[in-house]
Amino acid sequence: MAAAFMELRMDQLPTDPLLHILSYLDFRDLMHCSFVSRRLNELSKHNPLWKSQCCKHWLLTDDDRLQSGVSWFCLFKQYYTDLGRYIQYYAVLKRAWEQLKSFLQQRCPRMIASLKEGTTEVELNDIEAQIGCKLPDDYRCSYRIHNGQKLVIPGLMGSMSLSNHYRSEVLLDVETAAGGFQQRKGMRRCLPLTFCFHTGLSQYMALEPAEGRQMFESFYPCPDQTAQDPSAIDMFITGSCFLEWFTTYVHNVVTGEYPIIRDQIFRYVHDKSCVATTGDITVSVSTSFLPELSSVHPPHFFFTYRIRIEMSSSASPEAACQLDSRYWKITTSDGNVEEVQGPGVVGEFPVMTPGKVHEYASCTTFSTSSEYMEGHYTFHRLASKEEVFHVAIPRFHMVCPPFREPVVRTQKALASYTPRFDDHDDDGEYCDGDGDDFDDLRGINMAALEGAWCPRHI
Repeated sequence: MAAAFMELRMDQLPTDPLLHILSYLDFRDLMHCSFVSRRLNELSKHNPLWKSQCCKHWLLTDDDRLQSGVSWFCLFKQYYTDLGRYIQYYAVLKRAWEQLKSFLQQRCPRMIASLKEGTTEVELNDIEAQIGCKLPDDYRCSYRIHNGQKLVIPGLMGSMSLSNHYRSEVLLDVETAAGGFQQRKGMRRCLPLTFCFHTGLSQYMALEPAEGRQMFESFYPCPDQTAQDPSAIDMFITGSCFLEWFTTYVHNVVTGEYPIIRDQIFRYVHDKSCVATTGDITVSVSTSFLPELSSVHPPHFFFTYRIRIEMSSSASPEAACQLDSRYWKITTSDGNVEEVQGPGVVGEFPVMTPGKVHEYASCTTFSTSSEYMEGHYTFHRLASKEEVFHVAIPRFHMVCPPFREPVVRTQKALASYTPRFDDHDDDGEYCDGDGDDFDDLRGINMAALEGAWCPRHI
């Protein structure tokens, strides 16, 4: 048996054992080996070695190689010549785009038609010359794959709809984004990533670490409603770099974290533990923060929540019931508790029968950046109105994104502040008098994205 095992293992080895060793090397090391000796130069061009490199870095298939009509080695060189500067990002972004398109083809096919073909290196270089600022390589890489989206609705980057409010964010192509590049005080060196026709809302990416922003982070600008200085713009942070911002969004879409409603992507977030079952009825909740209706100064944080009420299909027909009223217990992060009750839900009194699902959306505002709600519905049986019972609504939390205040306000606050001996709380940090540490200004410390070195030539 041992002899048979050894024979099998020997059969699995390549004809030259050196090839087995080379198969563990990355493309850079393979190329370095080619300069060592004539023998290694020959072996380092072995076609199967470059097939694995093409699959790993460029996500190429056998069909791609057959269509190209060249060897795997030559195919790798072709892609590297064109996209080599993006090799650390390309596979991740290409895979994200393919997953997103595959998902949209099944669920939101009209969005596929709105995607634009990738731009070129020359066009990206021209945009940099136009705005006088360098674009990060992960952004450039993504736009080589798809140059954003046509200016149509619905937007690729998600929608939100309430009774009198609608938002749908388009992923801007690089030319349109360059036209909105900001040089005004408070938004200097910021490039728009998205745009909503209905609200005028955009997410921006900071191309330089100016005015309190971290380099390459994405954010929603939020003007200070209490300041006379127009450059006092707060920021709701949405990502530390383009790669994180885009791939996180795609993950939430393709995994079903964001629901598809009326052929659009809605950016509701559902906590899988936020489900409660009472008898035959299950209630689940998802939430969303609306930056376009929120502000840091004054503190006004707007949330919408979507509730799904479902009666089990296995329930008895006699279990049919109707919702009469709702009760809420609302707790803010500063400990305040409010209780609210009223008839129906958003003016409706849904009847629940076996297999029936009822969904509705509502909204709320808070002066604190986080809070949670819980409560119950009151139902009566259709067969007997005297039979009244409660159905639990699970506790669900609403937390706004991290936010940062502008340098102009922070500098003024520090200049006018004089520490007192009693300005400490229990953990030793200086306090501002309302119980919040200076270290808890909702800011985040994000390191600038640095591209890894890679060879310029193959």
